[in-house]
Amino acid sequence: MSNSELIEKLNGGLGWELRAAALYSHYSAYIRGINRLHLKPFFDEEASESHTHAEAVRAAIVKLGGVAVTDRDSTEIVHTTDYKIMLTESLRTEQKAAEGYEEVLALIKDDEEMYDSIEQIYFQELRSVEEVTQLL
Repeated sequence: MSNSELIEKLNGGLGWELRAAALYSHYSAYIRGINRLHLKPFFDEEASESHTHAEAVRAAIVKLGGVAVTDRDSTEIVHTTDYKIMLTESLRTEQKAAEGYEEVLALIKDDEEMYDSIEQIYFQELRSVEEVTQLL
């Protein structure tokens, strides 16, 4: 297998992380009412985590000799002030990210450092799925 399939999947993950950072920053700004007390910090933390994930994925792409995307995934970010819709969209985002990283892990061969780095991101995505599920 050439690195091209792995780079393509990593770029998909990078685009998704850039989208997630935008989604969480947007929701952090628009959350209102009593839910703001706990959801604004949650959304801010998730946005920060997405930036951290994007840095790690970008580094993996560069290590493989690829060109990292600079645009976020084109999946619509639903604008809303309804916290339930925000959490539903968050769950969808985290599930999609986890699925993508599971696919990436299956393609990493002979690079334990990269595997460990992506595996940590994958586990963080799974934890986020669980956390959002509990918030819903």
